[in-house]
Amino acid sequence: MPGKVCPRVGSEFEVLVMEKTVESAMVAASPAECFAAVTDFGRYPEWAGDVKSVEILESDANGRATRVAFRAAAFGRSASYTLVYSYPQSEGLSLSWVQESADLTSKLDGSYEFRPLDDGRTEVVYTLEVELLVPIPGFVKRRAESKIVHSALKDLKDRVESHSANGIGQR
Repeated sequence: MPGKVCPRVGSEFEVLVMEKTVESAMVAASPAECFAAVTDFGRYPEWAGDVKSVEILESDANGRATRVAFRAAAFGRSASYTLVYSYPQSEGLSLSWVQESADLTSKLDGSYEFRPLDDGRTEVVYTLEVELLVPIPGFVKRRAESKIVHSALKDLKDRVESHSANGIGQR
């Protein structure tokens, strides 16, 4: 596994493995509908549970947001962070981001991938890597990452299925 080597006291070394949280959800909508919801950053406060405000700072020539500032509830307080988005030119729809700045985290990098399924649904794969500015035990960090990813996927699924144009997700 890739990791960083960090010196310890004396001549011993330990390897710190950078772990990512990966989770997926099946959404009763097309990949395009899922992608549209995820990239409509201005509407996040309407459906993304912890997001309080969003400001699109920059967009690319295609009108897609490339730099976005967020204010969200995190760890019992309000957190601010700015993410830089990229849209890979691969088969299928996806986007990824890296943290540019934040007041609670040193890293908040992730991605969404939208995979079409034969039954008209979409598998949404969410990957997230978080590093806090204040060190916390690994199991606490992993639990927080997992909660963030799970909540984000649940909120996205609820949003997209309640607005699905193809009828699969109509309630």
